[in-house]
Amino acid sequence: MQHPTFDLRIATARARRTLLLGASALALCASPLALAQTKGEIRIAHVYSKTGPLEAYAKQTQIGLMMGLDYATGGTMTVAGKKIVVIEKDDQGKPDVGKSLLATAYGDDKADLAIGPTASNVALAMLPVAEEYKKILLVEPAVADSITGDKWNRYIFRTGRNSSQDAISNAVASDQPGLSMCMLAQDYAFGRDAVKAFKDALKKAKIVHEEYLPPATTDFTAGIQRCIDSLKDQKGRKVIGVVWAGATTPFPALGALDLKNRYGIEVGSGGNILPAMVAYKAFPGMEGATYYYFGIPKNPVNEWLVANHYKQYKAPPDFFTAGGMSAGIAVVEALKKTNGDTNTEKLIKTMEGMSFETPKGKMTFRKEDHQAMQSMYHFRIKVDPAFPWGVPELVREIKPEEMDIPIKNRR
Repeated sequence: MQHPTFDLRIATARARRTLLLGASALALCASPLALAQTKGEIRIAHVYSKTGPLEAYAKQTQIGLMMGLDYATGGTMTVAGKKIVVIEKDDQGKPDVGKSLLATAYGDDKADLAIGPTASNVALAMLPVAEEYKKILLVEPAVADSITGDKWNRYIFRTGRNSSQDAISNAVASDQPGLSMCMLAQDYAFGRDAVKAFKDALKKAKIVHEEYLPPATTDFTAGIQRCIDSLKDQKGRKVIGVVWAGATTPFPALGALDLKNRYGIEVGSGGNILPAMVAYKAFPGMEGATYYYFGIPKNPVNEWLVANHYKQYKAPPDFFTAGGMSAGIAVVEALKKTNGDTNTEKLIKTMEGMSFETPKGKMTFRKEDHQAMQSMYHFRIKVDPAFPWGVPELVREIKPEEMDIPIKNRR
């Protein structure tokens, strides 16, 4: 007969084994549960210049992105039953910071895809990270051609316009025989790519001088004078073409010089954010092409954006608000088509050639370089006392098919 103590040991061991087996079973159950919770989310990293010289642009993009996600999901912020989670990262306008933050977003934060950044030099630093992690980076609003050009990789899509779209639409608006131009631009990827693309697009006008100044320039005297010197003795129509981003622009300095009366020199530029366009009031009749102005596009998406932006912020949506909204819509439309599947290869296959409706009307991701083909708007500045800025009145919509946007990647 066995000793009672021995029986007790056996019973205790069996109980302990049962507890261990139960714990193991619970652990096995917990892993799929945790996995299911992760799979129940769509994680989007938004890397943008929340602080830094392009802060005003970045804030608009962020507002537009959240409004775009809200609009495209019908207010639910879910796709195929999965909750959309937006992870915000501030690159401060610094390429090394943006590169590091994107790696953290993909790696540590388990972001399924990313949107951003604001500045072109930051975007160029981030492109290889998307390729390394094999995850999509939807570029909005960085503009440089090289992003979807020679620095591009297959994980890069862009809803923002590129320098060629800016340049070719402005060439459509301004190119004419006998026109002499001096280009005044910022000395980094955005400015240099824009001037090169504009020069390539011109067929009749000529650029007699290119003036590049540091992006943070506040004293434009010397640069403007070099433009004046290059133009004042030219025959025919003369224009200083401005390519500038950020809060401090050369327009107030140009407006104070009375160039038209003194030298017969006009000022030309593309569109900009509303605070920057306050200075446009000094240039009535100035023509150019713009990516967006809230009063120009006539479509249901833009009507929703304008109405809801006024409701929430007591002001109209701006240049980059529309871009952010377009990015949000593009992501949701792609995820609807994959039924919420965030697999990168499925998303690439879905997004290549995909069309979607935005505040600007229809955009289509071109298969060859993933650049969104989109309309631009030829405008003429009108001074209206009801608005503190120069109002860009539509001359005509420049459709995507009217612009021969070059494919510059090495696909």
